[in-house]
This record gives sequence, C-alpha cells and structure tokens, in this order.
Amino acid sequence: MSDKRTRAPRNTLNPELIVTTALGLMKTEGVEAFSLRALAKELGVGPMALYTYFRNKDELIDAVRDHLFSTRKLSSAQGPWQQQLRSVATGLRELLLEHPCLLRILASRPLKGPETAAATETVVRALREAGFSKENAARAHTSLFTFVLGAALWESQMNAEKQDPEGRRRLRATMAAVSEVDYPTVVDLAGELAATSGGDAQFEFGLTALIMGLEPFTTPRRSS
Repeated sequence: MSDKRTRAPRNTLNPELIVTTALGLMKTEGVEAFSLRALAKELGVGPMALYTYFRNKDELIDAVRDHLFSTRKLSSAQGPWQQQLRSVATGLRELLLEHPCLLRILASRPLKGPETAAATETVVRALREAGFSKENAARAHTSLFTFVLGAALWESQMNAEKQDPEGRRRLRATMAAVSEVDYPTVVDLAGELAATSGGDAQFEFGLTALIMGLEPFTTPRRSS
C-alpha cells in the first residue's frame, strides 16, 4: 500500500468517504485483512471517529456491499422473463469480476439489503408473471444466483492464476501430470477444458443452459 494516505480533511469525514476508502482497502489488502483500525489510519482519524457513522465492522462491510450493488441497475431489466434473468445475471457477473472483493463479502455476509432485494424482486416477479409457482420461482432464483456467484468465483480465481507466472507454471504442470492411460478423454480435451475455464462464451453457455432448463416449469396463462 502506498504511503500516501486518503487523509480526511477536518470536519469532512462522512459515510460516503468511509465506504469508498474501505472499498479501496479491501481491493488492495483483501476483505479478510480489512480492519477498522487500518481504515482509520488510512483516513487519518482515530478509530472511534468511525463509530459515529457505523456501529461496527459488519455494518460497514454491509454498506460497502450495498454501495457496489448500487453501481449496477440490476433491477431495471425488462422484456420476457428469460431476457430479464439474463440481464440480471450478466450485470451481476460483471460487477463481481470488476470487484472480486465483493465475492468474499457475499461469502461471509448474508445476501441482504435494499439493493440486493431490488434485484431479487426483479427476478422473482418475472418468474411469477411467467407462471412459475411460488416454490419454483424461489428455486429458480436461488439457482440463478448461485450459478452466477460460483461462475464468477471460479473465473476470478482462474484469472488470478493465469496472471501469476508461478500460477501458470502450476497449471501447466498439473495438466502435464495427467495420465493419458488413466484419463484419455481428459487429455484429449485438455485444450478445450482450458479454453472453457472462464470468459464470456463459457458464461453465456452455462446461463443459456440454465434458462432453457427452467422453461418446463412455466405454466401457460389461460386465455380469457
């Protein structure tokens, strides 16, 4: 981390500055290493000054999560239910890949708050209007979000491995060690498996398969 601090001028400390500075620390230091003490030092204030705005660390982390979700209008999707689900899923993936620290936050904190509720409302309303039962709408919503979170987590980790020279070496060594006798099909598809470890095309393939798999659960509306 740079020695140059985001020091808050006197009487200018506010929730927005605290949240954005906390986000910066989470990006550089990691969510696990984030602390209010380190944040206070970055802002050039005493730790107690932060408690004027946030009761504890968890509340501040929730505020960072809500701030990030507010930067993507996931609740503005329109069109057929398939299009709305695709729009929400694509927007969420873009957000998670742009801010990998959000993946760590969601893994450690409950998925709640007004911004996440708005995205959920968009998805479940579209499903209910398409004829999904209450239970199937809930299951479809959970399936969609766990798919996106899992895909983004995997892609984020693979991207980090590929950007690290030692990580690339480990990946090559792992593939080279696979026995062609014991796993002939894996070896035969080594290039294809590597090419589908992430990226837009792979995400679209999985998302399309998920949405198509949900279509049998719709109930056609009766004509009046």
